[in-house]
Amino acid sequence: MGLVKFLKCKLTKCRSKASVSVDKSPKHSNSDGGGLRLSCEEIQKLTTDFATVIGYGGFSTVYLVQFRHSAAAVKLYCSSGSSQRVYDAFNQELQILLHICHPNIVKLLGYTEDQGALIMEYVPNGTLHHNLHSSHTPLTWNQRASVAFQLASAIAYLHETCAPHIVHADVKPSNVLLDGDLNCKLCDFGSARVGFSSAVAAPGKRRSATTMITGSPGYTDPLYLRTGLVSKKNDVYSFGVVLLELITGIEAFSPATGERLAARAPSLLRDAAEMVDPRMVRGEVDLGEVRALAELAAKCLSETPGIRPSASEILTTMSEAIPSLPFMFEKKVA
Repeated sequence: MGLVKFLKCKLTKCRSKASVSVDKSPKHSNSDGGGLRLSCEEIQKLTTDFATVIGYGGFSTVYLVQFRHSAAAVKLYCSSGSSQRVYDAFNQELQILLHICHPNIVKLLGYTEDQGALIMEYVPNGTLHHNLHSSHTPLTWNQRASVAFQLASAIAYLHETCAPHIVHADVKPSNVLLDGDLNCKLCDFGSARVGFSSAVAAPGKRRSATTMITGSPGYTDPLYLRTGLVSKKNDVYSFGVVLLELITGIEAFSPATGERLAARAPSLLRDAAEMVDPRMVRGEVDLGEVRALAELAAKCLSETPGIRPSASEILTTMSEAIPSLPFMFEKKVA
């Protein structure tokens, strides 16, 4: 109870200074009927003092709860860092989740603004990062290709269907959850930007020392790191890293050496057979499909943003390389 009351106080102070406020209308919900506003008392009763921790984020802790007689996840924004940053991240994620609905994006079930809590669907198989690098049962090639296709579909929805368009700005395996059927669910919109091409630092101006740069080592577009400008091409670059990670099974960044997987891409791409994750059964891996997706990853990682494909072009390329993918996707979400 002490943590909840403290966070409520911190968020209330921040909310008075924030430029964007949450709509108080009870009709304010996503198109699938989620996003119910709950009272502080309901959250406290629902969470039973947040007993079961299932994950952590930069500003948040995630708890497993029972909601409407089924499992759900409560994301509680914490007070680490500046309280204004915490509120901004919470408010940004709330506003986005209230207005989007896609089978490969985690669904918002409810929220309370005063306590900085988001109630979302529970996705039981954990993160893609865990399933790629910590699970004793490696994902098959078909499963990896399907996850990549679904992730591209979620990004295409954000970039091209949402109005206004949305840049996720932190696409990585630890922000991709897998459900019981290994369908992917993109999550964590605390770093997202709304608009065709939002700027962290104004074009033509030098970035100040206080400018906040978001993203994760190994996945962040080098151009963004240099300029501070956010665009859809940043997400495409990050997707390219994830795609290469799915193919090779190699982590995107090594803290020990500082080596980035993207920097190894040219040498890895020379031999499709050698680049394939050795934990996969070779007889079940189509090297033609591997080559096609590896070439796609290389385009996504291009130093020239104009060469990088759009999210819809990624879907087209993947559909042509693996004709069964669109059918598999439609069957899963039907």
